[in-house]
Amino acid sequence: MGFANILTLFRLLVCPIFYAIYTHYSWFNITFPTAIYLLIGLLAISELSDFLDGHIARKYNQVTDVGKILDPMADSISRICVFLTFTLPPVQLPIIYIFVFLYRDSIIASLRTICALKGFALAARRSGKLKAVILAVVAFAILFLLIGQTRNWISIEAVQVWSFWLVTVAAIYSILSGVEYIVVNYSYIKSAFLSKRESKRKK
Repeated sequence: MGFANILTLFRLLVCPIFYAIYTHYSWFNITFPTAIYLLIGLLAISELSDFLDGHIARKYNQVTDVGKILDPMADSISRICVFLTFTLPPVQLPIIYIFVFLYRDSIIASLRTICALKGFALAARRSGKLKAVILAVVAFAILFLLIGQTRNWISIEAVQVWSFWLVTVAAIYSILSGVEYIVVNYSYIKSAFLSKRESKRKK
């Protein structure tokens, strides 16, 4: 467990804290506007740790098999948790988007695992990295919209409408990036499944 993996695990710890501050800010004896600034800080720390853990692992030769599994898992869980939190008032995103993100990441993670077990290493795609950036930008945008609402610059209805369309764009791109990942790696995925069937026949 090098420092890079510790940073990765830290992202998982941010999830319940983010949820607690958003939904029960009164527990911390703070106002909702103050809670929004704290959420922006937490999100910034989480995204920064996502950048640093990979950078540190490569620079200080801390790349491990555990880290290769934990890093994408932590990325997926942390971002899905943020948007799951936003399904609650005042943002109230449609819950269907959580299933889009969850299914997309789960399918890709499963395919990578199956291929890895069969000796095929599926490299990360730029589209997947761009998806992570888009989700981060959308999450920050929603929090800044909430700041505008707390200062009476925009209505809560406007926050909900803008949030809906921002996450719609993110969800569509997530699906497209997942499809692109499968298409590009189709030959490897097919080979992994075929080799799995052949091994069963030999038994």
